[in-house]
Amino acid sequence: MRIFLILILAISTLIAKNEKLTIDAVYFQAEDSRNVATFEINVKIQMGEDRLNAQKLELFFEIDKDTNKKVVSKYEATKKADFEIYSNGKLYKGSGDKIIYEPKKDEYNIIGNAFLHEVNEDRKVYGDHIYINQLNGEARVKGNEKKPVRFILNIDNKEKQKEE
Repeated sequence: MRIFLILILAISTLIAKNEKLTIDAVYFQAEDSRNVATFEINVKIQMGEDRLNAQKLELFFEIDKDTNKKVVSKYEATKKADFEIYSNGKLYKGSGDKIIYEPKKDEYNIIGNAFLHEVNEDRKVYGDHIYINQLNGEARVKGNEKKPVRFILNIDNKEKQKEE
């Protein structure tokens, strides 16, 4: 039950930073021995404008070396996982069999049937594994022989239309 209290404290910390984290689910379980909190069935997370949906979400905790308090080190969403995230004025929508977010590193991994859509410029990428690091702007996409990486970009043809 300590994880439940830590979860409440983590949420309180976010609220103190004017960020409200809301997690709705049919089922919740805390495992102190593993430092894991599990939410299952129709899981919906919302923080600000960002949202995540899945059938299962696991929050992994660790001790922050600076504050000596437990903090969420990793979010792992599985089973019909999808999200909408606003970053640097852009809207990103995505989905995959598994979505992992590590807040300390600001890294996202979308694994299995990975899809990411940058809505503002209508860019889409499909692959087996999409990796994004928000801190350094690095992105990698892996496919396989049967399902290669697919990148879809809408090209502005205004100049071409003027010439015709």
